[in-house]
Amino acid sequence: MSSYSEPLVQSTTTPVDGAADRQSPRSASKARRRAAAVGVPVHRKRSLWERIKRDKVMLLLIAPGFLYFVVFHWLPLPGNIVAFEDYQPYLGFIDSAWVGFDNFVKIFADPTFWQALRNTLVITGLQLVLFFPIPIVLALLLNSIMSNRIRKFVQSVVYLPHFLGWVIIVSIFGQVLGATGVVPHLMQALGLQPFEAMTTPWFFPFLVSIQSAWKDAGWGTIIFLAALMNIDQELYEAAAVDGAGPWQRMKTITIPGIMPVIILLLILNLGSILSVGFEQIVLQRDNVGAGAGEVLDTWVYYHGIQNGQWGPAAAVGLVKGVVGLALVLGANKVAHLFGQEGVYSSGK
Repeated sequence: MSSYSEPLVQSTTTPVDGAADRQSPRSASKARRRAAAVGVPVHRKRSLWERIKRDKVMLLLIAPGFLYFVVFHWLPLPGNIVAFEDYQPYLGFIDSAWVGFDNFVKIFADPTFWQALRNTLVITGLQLVLFFPIPIVLALLLNSIMSNRIRKFVQSVVYLPHFLGWVIIVSIFGQVLGATGVVPHLMQALGLQPFEAMTTPWFFPFLVSIQSAWKDAGWGTIIFLAALMNIDQELYEAAAVDGAGPWQRMKTITIPGIMPVIILLLILNLGSILSVGFEQIVLQRDNVGAGAGEVLDTWVYYHGIQNGQWGPAAAVGLVKGVVGLALVLGANKVAHLFGQEGVYSSGK
């Protein structure tokens, strides 16, 4: 037996890539010298400019979205000062009179504001319960189709309504469900009492929820299909070998695999719970009246822009932002308690 033995390189080396960066500069320098002495390649930390050059393609891809949020979401934030002023456009932010919380007192004392808030919560609640699960179910059904040709055809069909404007969609629903539409004529021909879905106040929340589901359910499946593709297929093979059926595989592998994405989108939807979309509602508000069709977005338009009540309108917008932020932070904390990462990790 030979007395020669390999030098124990691992016992004399230290992490030089990530761990050295967390050490003091002197300790990191010593670690690099020891690593170089035993022939271990040393990777220095890249500078900011080097990382930008390395990731320039990805940065260019996200640049349009980044500019959108900067221009339309971040730069307008100082305009929230209007909520605390008796704002007059010809005076500007600086010269308008400061009124403190008077605008908030005014909107909370306005019964039309509470009516709009109630309608908003009813519509968003229905959309959260009825519309949110539809993309998940649709993604699971599409993922179960074995033929790629059929899957692509179905995807194209269900994605198409997303690219239609709300004017076209409301017109289509009017031709189908309106007083002179196909469904009322068919019901009348069958001897039934026609139901005018487009002009019935109590049905309005269900109507806008159905429209939203028809328009965006197919588009929402893209995220869940991407999550399904990231699940390791070997898990399904192992489960099948163990005798697990389709429903058991879905319960133990598929649903847990996409659960982080479901939690993430649910939290983000809670953040916009006081926003139901302006264009869709304003096109149909007059059909059912302000009592059933007024939401916070249309309230801001009619009271703030048309009537010139800039301060109360800005106060409503600020309340929406604060409530949305609180819901996101609270829901994210609840997700951490259940072991989910949520929108951002807890840092532990």
